[in-house]
Amino acid sequence: MTTGALAAGRRRQVLRQAASVSVATGAYGISFGALAVAAGLNTWQAQVLSLLMFTGGSQFAFVGILASAPTAGLTAVATATLLGIRNGLYGLQVSRLLGTRGPRRLLAAHLTIDESTAVGVGQPEATAGRLGFWATGLGVFLCWNAMTLVGALVGTQIGDPRTYGLDAAAAAAFCALLWPRLKSWDAFAIAALAALVSVLVAPHAPAGVPVLVAALCALVAGVWRRAHQDPRPPHHWSDEEPTP
Repeated sequence: MTTGALAAGRRRQVLRQAASVSVATGAYGISFGALAVAAGLNTWQAQVLSLLMFTGGSQFAFVGILASAPTAGLTAVATATLLGIRNGLYGLQVSRLLGTRGPRRLLAAHLTIDESTAVGVGQPEATAGRLGFWATGLGVFLCWNAMTLVGALVGTQIGDPRTYGLDAAAAAAFCALLWPRLKSWDAFAIAALAALVSVLVAPHAPAGVPVLVAALCALVAGVWRRAHQDPRPPHHWSDEEPTP
């Protein structure tokens, strides 16, 4: 895996990808700000959630539970924590890619979300992977928090943010990152199964839970021997054993 400096053109390509994902994902923060205020939080409380929690699924689940049951604070915290577990799983791979230490490691942990992980590990070079992770993580953080503030201030005056397609924009950006990685029938079948299960679960589960269920389906499918026929992932480290 290449660790040298990136060519200027390749660097611009990674930064464009990070910027497009950051804008598409961050724009949906306006929906969170509006929903948080509607759930009874004030502007500062909504902003603190985006600054410190900074994981969309957990934030939506938190305010969704508060909106339906204002006294269910512990339930809201427990649900948000459960949904945030996936970011810890991402950290197992991201930490090896970044190799950070000290305060930078804490910052990297805070920026480890769906989008930064996808852009980072999706690059064929280690240098590009690190650039993609940091650029996407910081870009989403800035856009998400800015749009949270806008949504909290404007509130219901903008109407339902979903009418502007902001929810679809975030999903479309993530699908665009996933599609190039489906390089075998096994990978495609697992992705299709996970998507189907999440669609079936979505109407009957709190926000964010379908994502966890879909991830569980992918993990279960991964234990089958056929799943190991996929091409090797783009990132490898010297201490990894070669795949038989």
